[in-house]
Amino acid sequence: MSFVDSERRVLSGMRPSGRLHIGHYHGVLKNWIRLQHEYECFFCIVDWHALTTDYDEVSGISQLVMDMAVDWLAAGVSPSSATLFIQSQVPEHAELHLLLSMICPLGWLERVPSYKERQEPQQSKDLSTYGFLGYPLLQAADILLYRAGVVPVGVDQLPHIEFCRDIARRFNHMYGREPGFELKAEAAIVKLGKKTATLYNNLRRAFQEQGDVEALETARALLKDQQSITLGDKERLFGYLEGGGKVILPEPQALLSDAPKLSGLDGRKMAKSNGNAIFLRDSSSEVEEKIKRMPTDPARVHRNDPGEPERCPVWPLHQVYSSADTCAWVQQGCREAGIGCLECKGPLIDAVCKELQPIQLRAVDYQNSPDLVRNILAEGAEHARDEARETLSEVRLALGLNYR
Repeated sequence: MSFVDSERRVLSGMRPSGRLHIGHYHGVLKNWIRLQHEYECFFCIVDWHALTTDYDEVSGISQLVMDMAVDWLAAGVSPSSATLFIQSQVPEHAELHLLLSMICPLGWLERVPSYKERQEPQQSKDLSTYGFLGYPLLQAADILLYRAGVVPVGVDQLPHIEFCRDIARRFNHMYGREPGFELKAEAAIVKLGKKTATLYNNLRRAFQEQGDVEALETARALLKDQQSITLGDKERLFGYLEGGGKVILPEPQALLSDAPKLSGLDGRKMAKSNGNAIFLRDSSSEVEEKIKRMPTDPARVHRNDPGEPERCPVWPLHQVYSSADTCAWVQQGCREAGIGCLECKGPLIDAVCKELQPIQLRAVDYQNSPDLVRNILAEGAEHARDEARETLSEVRLALGLNYR
């Protein structure tokens, strides 16, 4: 099993909802495009997660997956810089989910905030299924399968990351305690060499006795650079730092995005289901028509009525798309009734169309080459499976499921 630098590995995914809108682009994809050049990234279309709520609407799921893949690629998520794949094409996700379900307390799943929150708006649909209850565990398996230490999320997803950390901690506590763990860890320290061993012990003591987090990070960095010990010994020493057992499944950290949240054309959350989205592949005429009919400040009944940008759904889009000069022009013109609402929307229409144009040109190329898109996803799944098998090999060994 090869060593994985979890702190340099990212896992993120999206449910296949079809074509993506500018909210996805600014909220997620632009962040991914940056991360793919800074981390080892795995980006997954989580089609099994779609089934946890839409199990009765499966006829179009394969097309939704393809539409999402085309938009990812057109936006700039690159198969040469990141691993792109479909969740169901890596069956190891299901196996790890099953194995983790053996140790996951039922109460943990019931306490995940989204369990009740997501049931309420979908009362017409029966979500009293194990798939819906267990989807946070499947999400945890998605992350832990790649030993990803970094997960880019919004604030609303933090409880899911904490749940994943709890699962990893419970697994490591139960199965990382191999017989004679402390003796093996102490023997591994000796193999570091006298100088490094002394430093490791001092840092370990500083963390365990004084809670010095900086000492913990320094010790982890020290271990990463060690070539004189085996991978097994390295994993033992990572666990020994915190007084636990061998680290089999590293605990991930949330990477909170500071990307702007785009509101929809009506001021509500931008979503396909709300009918208030500008899609990445909307034509210029469609973008123009959608923005022109956006509601504005209700105080501006007539052209000469002064308004307040903060009350207008158009203003948040200006804050994302328009220059400082244009924003100043909008604020002054609106408050003094110097410009009309259609006039205000003009620069915004131009800016949105300008941003979408190169994305749409690339999207046409990928739409016309479906085999290329399938091959990219298949190659990504193959690489993902290689990494997943390594993790599962270690998990099976810890669970006593090793028959070779």
